[in-house]
Amino acid sequence: MKFTENAVNEILKIMRRDHLSPVNTAVRMGVKGGGCSGFTYTLDFDENQTKWDLLYESHGLSILIDKKSNLYIGETIVDWSYKLSDRGLKFNNPIAKGSCGCKTSFMIDIPDEVEGPSWM
Repeated sequence: MKFTENAVNEILKIMRRDHLSPVNTAVRMGVKGGGCSGFTYTLDFDENQTKWDLLYESHGLSILIDKKSNLYIGETIVDWSYKLSDRGLKFNNPIAKGSCGCKTSFMIDIPDEVEGPSWM
């Protein structure tokens, strides 16, 4: 998980506006079912790390991801676009096989050749 410098700068602006300390507060990133493509990225601020979380650091920003979400978004690079018609966070997820126009939902392609456990 990596955030670009531009993304971190914009998130820090939001944190300052909302009186959140980057020392005590992390960005919590996750995934949930839904959206037009099957999965949706979730982002929030959080001050509590649980035993199910992985902690990443990018340009001084702490990022928390639960282990299950990490399977789907662990290699994602989050950037910030300054384009007038497309301003905001952009997700570059190498395992996403497609996304919709909103750019916040994605689908993955699970290979058919994945073998089940030997007891099946």
